[in-house]
Amino acid sequence: MKIILTQDVKSLGKKGDIVQVAEGYGRNFLLPKGLGLEASNTNLANLAHENARTVAKKQKELEEAQNIAKKLQGAVVNITAKAGEGGRLFGAVTNKEISEQVQAQHKVAIDRRKMEIKEPIKSAGSYEAVIKLHPEVQVVIKINVMAQ
Repeated sequence: MKIILTQDVKSLGKKGDIVQVAEGYGRNFLLPKGLGLEASNTNLANLAHENARTVAKKQKELEEAQNIAKKLQGAVVNITAKAGEGGRLFGAVTNKEISEQVQAQHKVAIDRRKMEIKEPIKSAGSYEAVIKLHPEVQVVIKINVMAQ
């Protein structure tokens, strides 16, 4: 019996896989628990349609990430923070502050969790941050921190 898995099953495969199973296993376990569907022509057509939608959605996300990367390529973000003697900041510049300044200065919304800074920003100067927009797309922006 051929079954289309609707969820990941540890010993069989991942969601969307078409697997050959014993008749009893399919009818008595997989189908009643909702772990799979019988591989009929209708269900196979639905699976193909769903796969096409998934591929199109991933392609659209990749294109959006590439467009944002083009906007931010070579971008410089200026941040002013209170500082003491020697340019040492009171506290540190956080990812949240950087993402807010990117939004304000470049009109691009960036999730703070997608930003990676090599070292904490605790003094005035120039730094770099890597923004991971998509698993295949990342962009480096410069951050200038000035003492107030």
